[in-house]
Amino acid sequence: MHQPPQAQVPALYHRRIGEIVVTAVSDGYLDGSNAILQNLPQEQIAELLTGAFRPSPRRGSVNTFLIHSAGRVALIDTGCGPNIQASAGKMFDNLAALGLPLAAVDTVMLTHMHPDHSNGLADAEGAALFPNAELGLHEAELAYWQDPAAAERVRASGQGVPYFAVAQAQMAPYRNRLRPFRGGEVFPGVTAVHLPGHTPGHTGYRIESGDESLLIWGDIIHVPEVQVPHPEACMQFDVDPAQAAETRRRIFDMVASDRQLIAGMHTHFPAFAHLARRADGYHLYPEAWRTAL
Repeated sequence: MHQPPQAQVPALYHRRIGEIVVTAVSDGYLDGSNAILQNLPQEQIAELLTGAFRPSPRRGSVNTFLIHSAGRVALIDTGCGPNIQASAGKMFDNLAALGLPLAAVDTVMLTHMHPDHSNGLADAEGAALFPNAELGLHEAELAYWQDPAAAERVRASGQGVPYFAVAQAQMAPYRNRLRPFRGGEVFPGVTAVHLPGHTPGHTGYRIESGDESLLIWGDIIHVPEVQVPHPEACMQFDVDPAQAAETRRRIFDMVASDRQLIAGMHTHFPAFAHLARRADGYHLYPEAWRTAL
């Protein structure tokens, strides 16, 4: 008798953008409290989630993205690593299922340094998990996580994430191959887009080849069912909530007007979608599944 499956298949999805292949690599998901969402009543947040058939308290996808371009391999974000929740930290298993050795990644680019994006940089002994990779991030992000005054402000206010020591430890094995940037092309066909607010150096990545493009917008949203209809809804760990909301509204307007394909670290896997403007606000439409590249 055939035994029932005991595990999900590897969570990988490939999307060609012109000559560039982008692979969404799931890192799993995180469960957490609705209380970290701000500027909306908790009852309304719960209603939005349950009305969309989503768990409440919230459950959020965590995605990373592999880029094959011009004979090179880059990874955007490294996920949660092994020590946040058992439901996350799955990126490494999924990369292994793809048959990709970590040594083949020549560039790691971060959207920002929160733990669900950077905890996969180094192991528990402080060794780089991507032995041949340069580490790219916005220079404002690097400066923020190295600033003792910023750490004290977070400690005193409770706004943001008190993650400074761990962020520095994750970056340490890459100190001789750090590549801070302000913008411009940071990998063949990939341009950095500064999207400040969530953190000072929070960055998206626009991928362009031929007449196709994709904006990987990082953490513009964390909870789609809440923040798409209510862009004013911020997160407790936004460093500058007002700026984060302003950036979200600006990017919503841009991608809706341009019909820009987007992907996000917390849009539901496989993460590719379009945002449309409707009479009552915005609506997120997952892209139709493709069976071929």
